[in-house]
Amino acid sequence: MSRHLRKRSFRLAGHRTSVALEPEFWAAVEAIAARRAQSLAALVAEVDAARPDPTLPLASALRLLALREAGDSGGQDGPPPRSIRE
Repeated sequence: MSRHLRKRSFRLAGHRTSVALEPEFWAAVEAIAARRAQSLAALVAEVDAARPDPTLPLASALRLLALREAGDSGGQDGPPPRSIRE
């Protein structure tokens, strides 16, 4: 696992699984859970259950959720993303 990824473990559908995301994506997913008055684990389980294609990695589904939510809010949840080169 790359050093810039942070891994978290969850129990989904009775099985333990780990998800690795960049800290910025974890912050976005945590903010979404807070806005929805859900725990992080509940939101991750919801995203897991809603994946239309089970071959889509859970980490990818969480990143897509974060991007979708950022687009819906007009990006008002925080500073603009930094360039990859920064």
